[in-house]
Amino acid sequence: MDRKNAGAAAAGVNLPALRSHNTALVLDLLRTAGVDGISRLELAERTGLTPQAVSKITARLRAEGLAAEAGRRASTGGKPRTVLRLVPEAGHAVGLHLDRDELRAVLVDLTGAVVGERRSSLDLGAGPEAVVAAVAAEAGSLLGGVPEGSGTGSLFGVGVALPGPLDHTRGVLHRVTGFPEWDGFPLRDALARRLGVPVVVDKDTNAAALGLAVGGEGGSFAYLYLGTGLGAGLVIGGSVHRGARTGAGEFGHQVVQLDGPPCDCGNRGCVEALCLAAVARGEVDEAARVLGTGAGNLVALLDIDLVLLGGRTVAATPDAFATGVGAVLDERARRVGEEPVPVRVASGGVAEGAAQLVLAPLFGRAEG
Repeated sequence: MDRKNAGAAAAGVNLPALRSHNTALVLDLLRTAGVDGISRLELAERTGLTPQAVSKITARLRAEGLAAEAGRRASTGGKPRTVLRLVPEAGHAVGLHLDRDELRAVLVDLTGAVVGERRSSLDLGAGPEAVVAAVAAEAGSLLGGVPEGSGTGSLFGVGVALPGPLDHTRGVLHRVTGFPEWDGFPLRDALARRLGVPVVVDKDTNAAALGLAVGGEGGSFAYLYLGTGLGAGLVIGGSVHRGARTGAGEFGHQVVQLDGPPCDCGNRGCVEALCLAAVARGEVDEAARVLGTGAGNLVALLDIDLVLLGGRTVAATPDAFATGVGAVLDERARRVGEEPVPVRVASGGVAEGAAQLVLAPLFGRAEG
């Protein structure tokens, strides 16, 4: 679903028990309206709430500093209507991307715009305690580096994205491929104790996919992330699909060559192992073909609308990967007489998506 029309499709109800739900609907419409703003009458029409309910919600948002007047708009009859806008600087979230060898941290405002960023080297193999200490220090430096008077507003929390598998609900890591010492570590609670703010943990691919969906990428799509590993984030019908145990999207460990080279996961011939080996040999076209083979399996299984590519390895030669993966999908589509699924390189990063793990629920995106 197009995020611009999502508010109209999700009607609100006038029940006290759903006050936060109705507020989220209004906030999301204020967010998508941008600097031009939106009138109370339009908010009522788009949400299905009564004008009185909208007035109460917007009054509360203004009192909390989350909304402000954006001027007046001519009306077809009667006096001009006052329009309201979201105040981006009224709240922030931190997004952390813990890759196997690098940490990227961003501070974003309520619109998701990056207002601060830090990068540093990271070694997941150093163990949980050392990594947690380093991550907490970087997050603290990011917040402390914001200039006085820049209006950081409320910090709603910290979103953390890293390689899976993991338990998104409890914030507990499982056996991260190549790093068995992380198995069972309660990362969410450990970071929350150090930082003193709410923390949400998810797989890097899920976070990136959420960021893309919130940013307006509609329909059902797969986000394929190729960096030091390979994974997928799945958005089905506008919502991130994690699976019952956050296990959906372990894309890199599908076997495509039974007698292939060994993978760190214990299998042989995994897409990840084949793809990374080709990259290491400098054979980018071969890596793209292997990635396209895995993507083709995913398209056939889920009947998705779009394949998006991301990650450091893709970013190094984006055209080669987009062309190579697209060629494999085009060939498959021709064989079965279907239109090929589009392939393109995604905009936005994992750290920005991690911040949306915190912000998305404020705007009614419950899957955040």
